[in-house]
Amino acid sequence: MAPAPKSTANPQIKYTKLFINNEWVDSVSGKKFQTVNPSNEKVIAEISEADKADVDIAVKAARAAFERGSTWRNLDASARGRLLYKLADLVEENVNEIASLESLDNGKPFINSYYQTLDAANFLRYYAGCADKIHGKTIPSDGKEFTLTRKEPVGVVGVIIPWNYPIILLSFKLGMALASGCTVIVKPAEQTPLTALYVASLVKEVGFPAGVVNFLSGFGPTAGAAISSHSNIDKVSFTGSTSVGKCILEASAKSNLKKVSLELGGKSPLVVFNDANLELALKYAADALFVNAGQTCIAPTRLFVQSGIYDKFVKRYVELASKVKVGDAFEPDVFQGPQIDTTGFKKVLSLIETGKKEGAKCEIGGKRHGNIGYFVEPTVFTNVTDDMTIAKEEIFGPVQSIFKFETLDEVLKRANDTTYGLSAGVFTENLNVALEFSKGVQAGTIWVNQWGVIHPQTPFGGYKMSGLGRELGVDSLEEYLETKTINISVPSNH
Repeated sequence: MAPAPKSTANPQIKYTKLFINNEWVDSVSGKKFQTVNPSNEKVIAEISEADKADVDIAVKAARAAFERGSTWRNLDASARGRLLYKLADLVEENVNEIASLESLDNGKPFINSYYQTLDAANFLRYYAGCADKIHGKTIPSDGKEFTLTRKEPVGVVGVIIPWNYPIILLSFKLGMALASGCTVIVKPAEQTPLTALYVASLVKEVGFPAGVVNFLSGFGPTAGAAISSHSNIDKVSFTGSTSVGKCILEASAKSNLKKVSLELGGKSPLVVFNDANLELALKYAADALFVNAGQTCIAPTRLFVQSGIYDKFVKRYVELASKVKVGDAFEPDVFQGPQIDTTGFKKVLSLIETGKKEGAKCEIGGKRHGNIGYFVEPTVFTNVTDDMTIAKEEIFGPVQSIFKFETLDEVLKRANDTTYGLSAGVFTENLNVALEFSKGVQAGTIWVNQWGVIHPQTPFGGYKMSGLGRELGVDSLEEYLETKTINISVPSNH
């Protein structure tokens, strides 16, 4: 059983170096960078900064750990699973320390970090159970042959995780890669390295062989680019912006055509019909938008409300936005924390001003909250048209745009009028409408009468410019495997 939630506003920072080949080491350059608390803009710690030289060393370690005959490759699949189970247990046992580090570094409310850390343990457990269930097939091929396929790990995997859900995304990617038998190089976001480095200490405590999992804190244009373009890395798994995803694809094409899976941006539509359970729709719509300060790829930032309930819905939504408590992660009852850094903070405020200039009506919010930290007021726009900047660009902040619609056909066309396709949702009591919307909308995950529910068993990923490939579920393992076909001649004895 997990310990009860108990936050530590000033957790001890134990791990600040790179983790390569099961050892804590300084970067080759000796450079360090500062990680900052976005709630008060104060420096938390100085972290070793990896670049290409460190990536080369980590790749060499990961490649040696992957080679035929190594301890890792000789492990039974079930033994790999047991190591992942142990890692999950340690994550759960240390939930309060991990969650405190996550909230300090990211700014999200502690209670959110606490439950996300427990979710991370469960994602690891899911993939621990998958480790010995990866198998090929026998195929009834023509002729006198016996044909079978083997599923083999792709090799060395570069994992680049974002700053908005560090512990969750780390657990996804580690679980998939390690269950498949790959070795891993993790680059956490430079804004939030603390939880990943703490998990590195647990990797060592569990007893993973040296070189199997390596952690390199550093920046995207240096460490991330070196991982993406490295000719001895076989796959990159990235979650982040669409613009960076394009750079990773380009780097793959220019290097060794490594496999790439991408979970990128979103501009998700949530559609509320006249017959919807109004209170349920309001709660899901508001919670999903303002959670994590709006810094969520699946945030329902395009909220379409049918004309019969539009005015009532807008009034109630603005009331809910006015009650969102904004503040430090360790304050009681805080729901919305800060933006991650000054860049994100300025971008959100700039897009809010653009919305006002283009004619949208700001019903509430629209300004900085307080004088310290990167806080933005919960903001709601109405009178938004589909061609406005705030209707098209991913804002990644606590900014809601509400649109009015009349018919299913109309709203489907408008919902699909985007370069993104990560998620979508519908609230209605009419099952036929829900199914027609679900079939017609171009998105990887559709929620009906709920939002944001993600399970280890369910594939997650996007259409269009929201990405390539899937994470979670057994489908995701294919991203980390190669399929080998073996044809054996079986001559007839007659």
